[in-house]
Amino acid sequence: MGEYTSEELQSIFIMQGFSGLSLFSVLLLMGLGLALIFGQMGVINMAHGEFMALGAYTVYFCSHLTETYAPTFGPYYFVAAIGLAFVVCAALGALVEWLMIRHLYHRPLDTLLATWGLSLILQQSYRSIFGAREVTPTLPEWLMGSYNVKEGLDIPINGMFVLGLSIVVTIALITFMYRSAFGLRLRATVQNRKMSAAVGINTGKVDRLAFALGCGIAGIAGAAFTTIGSTGPDSGSRYIVDAFLVVVSGGTASLLGCLASAFGIAQAQSILEFFLEGTKGKVATLLVIVIALMIRPQGLFPSKVRGN
Repeated sequence: MGEYTSEELQSIFIMQGFSGLSLFSVLLLMGLGLALIFGQMGVINMAHGEFMALGAYTVYFCSHLTETYAPTFGPYYFVAAIGLAFVVCAALGALVEWLMIRHLYHRPLDTLLATWGLSLILQQSYRSIFGAREVTPTLPEWLMGSYNVKEGLDIPINGMFVLGLSIVVTIALITFMYRSAFGLRLRATVQNRKMSAAVGINTGKVDRLAFALGCGIAGIAGAAFTTIGSTGPDSGSRYIVDAFLVVVSGGTASLLGCLASAFGIAQAQSILEFFLEGTKGKVATLLVIVIALMIRPQGLFPSKVRGN
């Protein structure tokens, strides 16, 4: 870093910090979905990345339909597409839970293998429907460009939008978990499944809705991803490891842990990969996470679970 002046370093750190916020937003949304599915239900969903890709493809499909049949709707379609991505992914998640996952609870290795097979099926489906090449939706004009803070420092508008979206989803999920009847039933089921069933809570329905909600949030992550990158059949698989790292290092079932670990991982990757080669930056980030887990294996904010 000796080749940069102090002012250049300051600008680099600020720009990479804002660049990391886009990655943070995607990782946070992915992590929130996994915190519900993996942390709350104990299901290792290796297909979570493919639900993210499905959300991204939903936005691309909406973009194509808008350009073809309703071009005047172009400035507004993206917000509607985000909602549709959530609905499509949540519906598929509920179907997957009913057809497959509900038969595999308390069998983590089986859920890992089954969802890994599902991820391969979904990847091939995307390849057959949309082709092997990566695709990009046409984004509205209001998402393009950047905000010039000062000379040499530009903040991308799409990154700020994605950050705002992730904050809104996080607040909505926390409110839903701690202020709604379903959230109360879900937290009761996590704390003590047998006692929850004994007092009349339909734990099977709670599991299905939780799985669907987690997949729906992954769909929103996919919609956010379209603003910062192109989508291909294997786009989701590139983020699944980082998403699991967010959940595990933050503390399973901890929404606050997801927030903190997603921010730390994204910022570390963004800054380290600028000064180091991409691979070295990734390795350095993973090394820090491994050391942190060795020191605190329960994660940053572990949840207290009495048992099932």
